[in-house]
Amino acid sequence: MNTIIHGEIYNKYLKRLTDIVLASLLLILFFPICFIVAVAILIDSDGPIFADVPGRVGQNGKLFKMYKFRSMIRNAHVLLHTDARFKELYQQYKKDSYKLKDDPRVTRVGRFIRKHSLDEIPQFLNVLLGEMSIVGPRAYYPDELENQQKKHPETKQYVNDVLSLKPGITGLWQVSGRSEVHFDKRIALDAKYAHSISLCQDFKIIFVTPSVMITGRGAV
Repeated sequence: MNTIIHGEIYNKYLKRLTDIVLASLLLILFFPICFIVAVAILIDSDGPIFADVPGRVGQNGKLFKMYKFRSMIRNAHVLLHTDARFKELYQQYKKDSYKLKDDPRVTRVGRFIRKHSLDEIPQFLNVLLGEMSIVGPRAYYPDELENQQKKHPETKQYVNDVLSLKPGITGLWQVSGRSEVHFDKRIALDAKYAHSISLCQDFKIIFVTPSVMITGRGAV
């Protein structure tokens, strides 16, 4: 009971403060890397620095724009859904829990920054805006969340728990295998995190995350 109470206090009062402090420090720390990545993206392929993707589902189901460095060709998300050349790829995308291991839309620089999660660094801006947390559940696309619940009806019990929290830059699912963890297992891990949220657990996840980034384990 005390663990639950402490978790609620942390989530309600301290988590936001921790997010602001860490996001501010990490943005300063990663600024040189962000500059190098931005220049590399512009040199490598035509298109903007940031990915142009649809809104993600945030806390309480509210949509928000997630900031990410562009790792794919211009308009990659729209092309996947509308271009006949990617029809088979789109079917594979849905089959593989909205992840693709061999995605022809990914650029040369994109492959590297995705493997090491460097494309995620701009999400610290989302944290400062109060749309995300450093640690939390995955931020799903609306169609992904809807279609995957149809495919895995047993996961509906987890969705409300997951959407009660702000999505995280990293999370229990990410340090447990990233893209190797399919939707049913991933959202169960997110729900487990929601029920056991604590300062100690957040810092354990934060501590493990750099090794996941460096090794690129489970990345696509």
